[in-house]
Amino acid sequence: MTGSKISGRRIAVLATDGFEQSELTEPKRLLEEAGAKVDVIAPKGAKQIKGWSKKDWGDAVKVDVALEDAKQSDYDALVLPGGVMNPDQLRLVPEAIALIKAFGAAGTPIAAICHGPWTLIDAGLVKGHKVTSWPSLRRDLENAGAKWEDSEVVLDGQLITSRKPDDIPAFASAIIAALGVAA
Repeated sequence: MTGSKISGRRIAVLATDGFEQSELTEPKRLLEEAGAKVDVIAPKGAKQIKGWSKKDWGDAVKVDVALEDAKQSDYDALVLPGGVMNPDQLRLVPEAIALIKAFGAAGTPIAAICHGPWTLIDAGLVKGHKVTSWPSLRRDLENAGAKWEDSEVVLDGQLITSRKPDDIPAFASAIIAALGVAA
């Protein structure tokens, strides 16, 4: 995925401390290689957020936009990385859920991987949709009215969901395709 397939597109990545390292950095890299400008958005005025890599803390990632300053209208898509801590914390931040809801209301692509779909539940966006996630979220998603399936990537309307780091290439390709350009 090189070149400028999605040149001029802006993508928001909403995360906080404890995001799964590869689920933020790898989609970000692939989307940037395809020509997008990718902004990392985080709450509490953080200048950087720290990832989780397998069984320990990972690398810090620079925050480009404070959550309080982020506007859905500035972006063409939203990416929600997983990790257990990251979405669990974001679910309790009203501004994070409000931003996700704004993307939902605008009909722009929302891509969530691993535990990222937890935040989609709180934003009220999964009922009646097919989704996938890390297996432990299956019951939560079904209880929220989603139809869960065990697939590398699931596309349903504006929602793009994937299960785990191994799915990242398909996940990034689906985001690029959703932005109107064949990957």
